[in-house]
Amino acid sequence: MTRNEHWLSRSRTAVWHPCTQMKQHETTPLVPISRGRGSWLYDFDGKRYLDAISSWWVNLFGHGHPAINAALVDQLGKLEHVMLAGFTHQPVVELSERLSAIAPGNLGHCFYASDGASAVEIALKMSFHYWRNAGRASKTNFVGVAHGYHGETAGALSVTDIPLFRDAYGPLLRRQAIVPSPDARLAPEGVSPREHALAAAGALDAFLAVHHETTAAMIVEPMVQGAAGMAMHDREYLVRAREICTRYGVHLIADEIMTGFGRTGTMFACEHAGIAPDMLCLSKGITGGYLPLSVVLTSDGIYDAFYDDDIARGFLHSHSYTGNALACRAALAVLDLFRDNEVLDANRASAAMLDELARPLAAHPRVAHFRRLGMIWAFDMAIERDDFARWFTAEALRREMLLRPIGRTVYWMPPYCLAQDEMEILASRTLEIVACA
Repeated sequence: MTRNEHWLSRSRTAVWHPCTQMKQHETTPLVPISRGRGSWLYDFDGKRYLDAISSWWVNLFGHGHPAINAALVDQLGKLEHVMLAGFTHQPVVELSERLSAIAPGNLGHCFYASDGASAVEIALKMSFHYWRNAGRASKTNFVGVAHGYHGETAGALSVTDIPLFRDAYGPLLRRQAIVPSPDARLAPEGVSPREHALAAAGALDAFLAVHHETTAAMIVEPMVQGAAGMAMHDREYLVRAREICTRYGVHLIADEIMTGFGRTGTMFACEHAGIAPDMLCLSKGITGGYLPLSVVLTSDGIYDAFYDDDIARGFLHSHSYTGNALACRAALAVLDLFRDNEVLDANRASAAMLDELARPLAAHPRVAHFRRLGMIWAFDMAIERDDFARWFTAEALRREMLLRPIGRTVYWMPPYCLAQDEMEILASRTLEIVACA
């Protein structure tokens, strides 16, 4: 038995893997990973895999980054964790100050959790509770965008419009309203992405004109809807959504779990439209893929509605690891890398290089809607194959690449450290798979 086989056998019997039909692993083996370095993952038998999706969109600067490693080693010698109820610590204070300084608008208050879905839960509860404290208890509902994804906890699923994740748990959910998506791929023939975005914004306007008195907040993935197949939309949708929500007195929640921290080419995707949400949800890349952490940033006005002698008017949400010191220190190291290395400029150069290498792929007759925003590339495959995603993933692994299509959408979301030779591997080997599909 090889070392890979040893860990595969133990994992199959002991670990229930996420977002997985476990029976499939009877024929499609798990990939046991021993270590990571830079853009590469290595299994126990020494085979390498280019992590072209940043391990589910979290690993911004590559695996085993020396600066993040050093920050965590230093923090381990000081404080690993302390409860954040009634206590505080240096990393959480410094992280909150630095996030507030770079976030769009005046979002000066940070509330921490462990993952993206939890951040969405917090934002939804915070909006609901705000309106109750403000004397407008009728504002209890939410509105999301068609094909949007916000996580798989009960509250987050209620504003998610991906049937695969949502429908099995329908009886547990308090379903919310859904308005049309500005996804540019859905624009009718002859209609530009901007015109399509404006039409989608018009539908939001029409909905809130009728329902604003009972709507607490709108939630949106700015610029890119991830689980919808990296659906990209024109910035004008966000501009209009901000105007509409302000006009009708509805909170705008920006779910930047995926799009935050430089992924779309700006530090936060909202910056493309020059708008600021009422609540900003961040996670994934915040710690560079090292530790679970998420945060909701919000404004003085929302914070002040909870500031009172009455404990019932406080925001009574928590979990034991809120604001974990190690996770906050990793996040500070990530912000240091952005500050000290002109990351966004370097990413623009990297994106231009990979764009050039991807020209033959974009021109392939089986490829539709080839698109990019920042460090996200995606294309749709014109192919009728029910097992396409599993097949493509297996073919990529055979070629030393970790790629995980969403339906028939193939995407790249590599770490920012991707070198030119790694880009050449990614572009050429992806084209090989497309050509044999």
